Amino acid sequence: MRLFGKILMLTIVLVMAISCNTKHLEVEIYETSEEGHKLSPVLPINKVGDGTKIILLPDNQYQTITGFGGSFTESSASLLNQMGEENRRKIIDAYFGPDGAQYSLTRTHMNSCDFSLSNYSYAPVEGDVQLEHFTIEADKDDIIPMIKKAMMASKDGFKILSSPWTAPPWMKDNKDWRGGKLLPDYYDTWALFFSKYVDAYKAEGIDIWGFTVENEPLGNDNNWESMHFSPAEMTHFVQHFLGPKLEAEGKSHIKILGYDQNREHLKDWVDEMFQSEESSKYYDGTAIHWYASTFEVFPDALRYAHNKAPNKHLIQSEACVDAQIPKWKDDTWYWSKEATDWGWDWAPEKDKHMHPKYVPVFRYARDIIGCLNNWVDGWIDWNMVLDRQGGPNWFKNWCVAPVIVDPTKDEVYFTPLYYTMIHFSRYIRPGAIRIGFENSNRDLQVTAVKNPDGNIAVIILNEHSEAKIFSLVLDENTIPIKIHGKSLQTIVIPNESDKG
Repeated sequence: MRLFGKILMLTIVLVMAISCNTKHLEVEIYETSEEGHKLSPVLPINKVGDGTKIILLPDNQYQTITGFGGSFTESSASLLNQMGEENRRKIIDAYFGPDGAQYSLTRTHMNSCDFSLSNYSYAPVEGDVQLEHFTIEADKDDIIPMIKKAMMASKDGFKILSSPWTAPPWMKDNKDWRGGKLLPDYYDTWALFFSKYVDAYKAEGIDIWGFTVENEPLGNDNNWESMHFSPAEMTHFVQHFLGPKLEAEGKSHIKILGYDQNREHLKDWVDEMFQSEESSKYYDGTAIHWYASTFEVFPDALRYAHNKAPNKHLIQSEACVDAQIPKWKDDTWYWSKEATDWGWDWAPEKDKHMHPKYVPVFRYARDIIGCLNNWVDGWIDWNMVLDRQGGPNWFKNWCVAPVIVDPTKDEVYFTPLYYTMIHFSRYIRPGAIRIGFENSNRDLQVTAVKNPDGNIAVIILNEHSEAKIFSLVLDENTIPIKIHGKSLQTIVIPNESDKG
């Protein structure tokens, strides 16, 4: 039986009349749980619980959703090339096909990054200020074919956000792949680099939706490709070089997102980026990562960033289970409080409390729910595919991906993180609007949206071992639902007009 043929193709429409005085609520329910559900359809129940209610308030509307997805890296793409044709197709369909996760917002790297096989740049010739030797040849064996396969599998298409980890060393003050700053003499050249990248990918039939200006501008302790910007330096570059260059070349539709690092520093960055009409003119929003904590969403920082620029994007551009070697075909580990991150070993003592051990599924689900409930409009995972070591990675910076492969045996493992992502990416579509709700049980974490087709999707996380029973209420309609212990649930309420 094919992986998705049995699980994801099942659609059950459940209708239940709660009492003669209460209108029925028609729903589809899907659950992923520690006990073994993997986006499995589940039934509502026939009794009311302890009075817990989740009341949907569709007239209370918040941000419009841009999308959900993962990242095309050289590591992931090179692994796909090593797999057999059947498994290559299975993985691409799992992420982009109509019966899969239907990823709608993705990311890739410009030049090399830590999840590349080696250091490389599209501008390899020193002193080539006009970039006459610019080439994306390094992407043509791996990344570009992976993107094209995804485009063929995707029914609705997807956006691509591109990020540089560093300019080529010859443009930097330290002449190194790691650390250092872009020399002001090359600001024009570096802006041209972005424009040429758009043209080169367009020539391959791939449209770029947007850029982040620099991945992790605060640095990564100079471990792998990086380049430092202060908030003022980045804003100066965007305001006077990158923005005008894209505008002059008819590319002003391409989004520019600033910052692109952890949330605890958001205030400093958005204060600089959006301090005036002039400074914010070319910024379309802000990108963020989650690595400052294994449990904290930083809701105050997210709300502050939104309030500073309420009409601009706030997109989570990178997240992963970092500093871990993946567990192979061991679902239990992904539901256990055993994962550690970089901060478990290396965070300063004053920050250690932000990096306790955690449950990988819970970290993903609660972060996405928390982000959505605090104005984030897009959420992008890091590598889509890694091997059993957590690479390949030239720096040996091992991480976990939702899909793990063993290319020597041509085997694929869809971890519980894959099913966690699909709860959001498949059922919250681009253009959805987050809606309000009232939740009387703090043990349940909840978010809800209304999709462009009128369907409402409600996503609920129960981190506790005990099952919870609640009544889902929409207008005068209600239905009792049970969510199992340690589980994630998506409830879809079809649009009234779709009921025939």
